[in-house]
Parts: sequence; structure tokens; C-alpha cells
Amino acid sequence: MQLEKYRIEEHNQTRMAAHQRAFSYISGEVDGVDGILEKLAAFQVAIPSWALGTGGTRFGRFPAGGEPRNLEEKIEDIGLLHRLNQSSGAISLHIPWDIPSNPSNIKALAAQHGLRFDAMNSNTFQDQPGQALSYKFGSLQHVDKGVRQQAIDHNIEVIRHGIELGSESLTVWLSDGSCFPGQLNFRKAFQHTLNGLQEIYAALPDNWKMFVEYKAFEPNFYSTTVGDWGQSLLYAGKLGPKAYTLVDLGHHLPNANIEQIVALLLMEGKLGGFHFNDSKYGDDDLTVGSIKPYQLFLIFNELVEGMDSRGMNHATDLGWMIDASHNVKDPLEDLLQSVEAIMITYAQALLTDRKKLVEAQQNNDVVTAQEVLQQAFRTDVRALVAESRLRSGGALSPLGVYRAEKVREKLIKERGSKTVATGL
Repeated sequence: MQLEKYRIEEHNQTRMAAHQRAFSYISGEVDGVDGILEKLAAFQVAIPSWALGTGGTRFGRFPAGGEPRNLEEKIEDIGLLHRLNQSSGAISLHIPWDIPSNPSNIKALAAQHGLRFDAMNSNTFQDQPGQALSYKFGSLQHVDKGVRQQAIDHNIEVIRHGIELGSESLTVWLSDGSCFPGQLNFRKAFQHTLNGLQEIYAALPDNWKMFVEYKAFEPNFYSTTVGDWGQSLLYAGKLGPKAYTLVDLGHHLPNANIEQIVALLLMEGKLGGFHFNDSKYGDDDLTVGSIKPYQLFLIFNELVEGMDSRGMNHATDLGWMIDASHNVKDPLEDLLQSVEAIMITYAQALLTDRKKLVEAQQNNDVVTAQEVLQQAFRTDVRALVAESRLRSGGALSPLGVYRAEKVREKLIKERGSKTVATGL
């Protein structure tokens, strides 16, 4: 559906006085406001094509109605999100769930909505209808060379789709691993996987990146062939300069120090990007910032410090994407909340007093170091984020406009109450 700009402006006017009071206050408290607003405006978070539908568990799925029935409608939904928050200007496709039937038309439609195509995502963790060989016992790690070649060919096909759409990166996540001791040979599984990744890497265009995503467990619970950041880094180092590690916030063992992982990967020049979500127990895929907001801040603190130390562009030198599952929420509302949490946390990290923090670290002043970080984290930066959206033509309250305009009700009326989008 279309949401006219004047409707957003009308909603903004009802909130303008309160916003101006809040923005005036934070502007007086923070140095370099204009620079922060520029960085916030440039920062874009990709929306995955599979996140527009209701998520589920292995026990069930309860669609919300009005879900997009095809790739065109998914692009329209992401365009709506971007119109509201001005920070969702990219779409990440999953193949074969969302193969474009007419790439030139799809690319043009995305451009009409102000969207570009972010990383392409391959799928060798499911058997597709008509697929010749099964991935039941793995894909790139498989003992059968034919299965491995099938997985390689699929990834190269995904690259071809990406080239047609203007994408410049491929994300490879493998569910490969084992459920029981003795099921596979760890060294052979690693070598098979590396050989397959090398063939896929060789098919990358010169301007492309490969992101090797890791996950500690699930669906295999005894071993995972790309089980942690060390294994991913090992693959990326062996592949070459176009290969990087991708961090999914839910793909770690409980209580992992993700911010330290981020710092070290940045130091090595091998951090490729993020899949943002949140978790209580494992790969819960919950709304970003809903469970551990301080951890998210600490991660962004390391991102800002590490990227600045290498002279990197915050907006373009890493890949930023949400990867969540909306089991009980309206997917679009959940995505609006997630992007908002990311932008707020990024703004807080930009406020960190780096000079004071370095001095505290040099003096082993642990108390001051803590105070510096928590001062930034406890600062209410919502008015800064809202002002950035306002100057870019977005809504002061994206979620507020979404609900006031009864978007979900209109989508259900337009598409029906029984539609189920492709994806998990």
C-alpha cells in the first residue's frame, strides 16, 4: 500500500511541539549535534525479504494476515518502512524463497521505493521441491561430492541473481554439522567446506564480498562446521581479501562477549557485517534491543571506536541487516521497533566521550571508564533520532503513524487474511 507523504507530515505536526522541546534540550546537552544527525541520516539497515511475514517455531506458525504474496509486495512493504523511518533503504533477498522473475523490473520497483539490494543469501539448509540430492547430512561438508557440487552450484546461481539486481555481497550460512559423536570427521568436514567455499569465492565479481556466517548450534547440536567466529575467521583468511566474518547476535553460546569478538574482527580487518536481533537463551531472533539493550550498546561502542580507528565509513563499510522472527507481533511493527533500537543505540555510541574513556583506561580508572559508558547509554537520544528522520522526510513516530493509519488492517483488506509470506 501507499502512504502519502502529506499523511506523514500531518502526523508530524501533531507531535512537533513536544519534539522541538525534547530536541532543544538534547541539543544543549550534546556537542556536535549536526555531525551526529548527518551520521544517523546516512546509516541504513537492510530488511531481509523473509522478515515480512509472521515467524514461527517448529510447533506452529500463526500468520497475521495481509502478508506479502510475492517479491513485489515485499518490496512495497519495505518501501513503506523506509518511508516512515528513512533508515530502511535496503533489501536483502533469500534464494530460492525470492527469486526475481524479471530482475530489471524488480530492480526498477525497488528504486521507486528508494531501496537498493543488499547481500544475497543462499539456502543449503533446506531441500527444495524437485531438488536432486538431499542436504539431510550437510551441504558443503557432505561426504558425497555430488551433494557438495549441488550446494556450490546453488551459491553461484545466487551470485548471478545478485549481479542482475546490483547487489555486491553474498552471505553463506551453513547448517552443516553433526548431531552425534562419530557422525563425521571434523577435519574432513572442514576441508570439504573450505574447498566448496573456494569455488564459490572464485565466482565472485571483483567488487563483491563474501560473508561467512557462523552459529554455535542448531539444527545440529553436537558440532557445527562453522560454529564460532574463530572458525569463520579461519575460512575467511584462507579464502582471501574479499571474504569476511558475519556476526549474527543470536548465534553465540550463552554469555559470549560479542563486543570483544567485534573489536578483534575489526582489528583484523575481517568483520563484514551484522545480523541484528536479540535473545534470552539462544538464537531466539527477538526484537533488537528488547532483552539486552546494554549489550547492544557495548557492541556499538566497539563498532564506532574500531571503525574510527581504521578510518572506515560507518554507513557503507560494513553490512547492517536485521534477522529476526516475529512469532507474536505484526512483522512490520517489529521491524520498525528493531530499526529504532539500532538507531538509538548507534546515536548513544556516537555520544561516548572517547578522550575521557582513553584517559581512564590509561590510568586504570575502572570507575570512570564505567561512568563514561553508562553516561552515554543512559542519555535519552530519541529526539536526535527523530530529528534525523524529520530532516530526511520521515515520521517523528514511525510506529505511531503505522498504527494511526491502520496499515495492517488495510493490508489485510487488500491481500486477504490467509496470506503467508515465503520464509521461515
